[in-house]
Amino acid sequence: MSVIVIEFITLDGIVSDPDGSDGTPTGGWAFRHGPETVAGDKFRLGSTMDDGVLVLGRRTWELFSRLWPGRDNPFAARMNAASKLVASRALADTSAWANSTVIDGDLVDAVKRERRDVIITGSLSVVRALMAEDLIDEYRLLTFPTILGRGERLFPSGGSPAYLECLSSEQVGAAVLTRYGRAA
Repeated sequence: MSVIVIEFITLDGIVSDPDGSDGTPTGGWAFRHGPETVAGDKFRLGSTMDDGVLVLGRRTWELFSRLWPGRDNPFAARMNAASKLVASRALADTSAWANSTVIDGDLVDAVKRERRDVIITGSLSVVRALMAEDLIDEYRLLTFPTILGRGERLFPSGGSPAYLECLSSEQVGAAVLTRYGRAA
């Protein structure tokens, strides 16, 4: 089992509001580069989507549950068919998006018990909780040629050091997909 974080990120490390759905002044930065840069399996997840489980925070799940069920393409079919666990104390009804279940109990314990590969997309609070417990095995970052200067950073200042190795890097449209794993 691996825990994989996937994020749209700017050159200065900002991950908040890439699609503009939060209405921030700088929101929508990832989508300014055209749909070909963000559409499809840009994070090269492949069969990991079929065999693994998505872990999402409530806000990300609510956004995705409005967007993905209405889409009709091969990647949307994978997203909609994937198993989904939602980290939330407030959400009770997950019927809006197939194969979704609220995590019963503690997020960290649920991830530790999981036997499938875990994929976290967006969901900064989930990512940070798992970072704090040193549970992240891989970061797949789609880095856009954008500098915002403000917003939520993936790696906050004052956080614990992490030593990673670059597993791969490739240009994907206007962005660069870089995979980082634990250093040996």
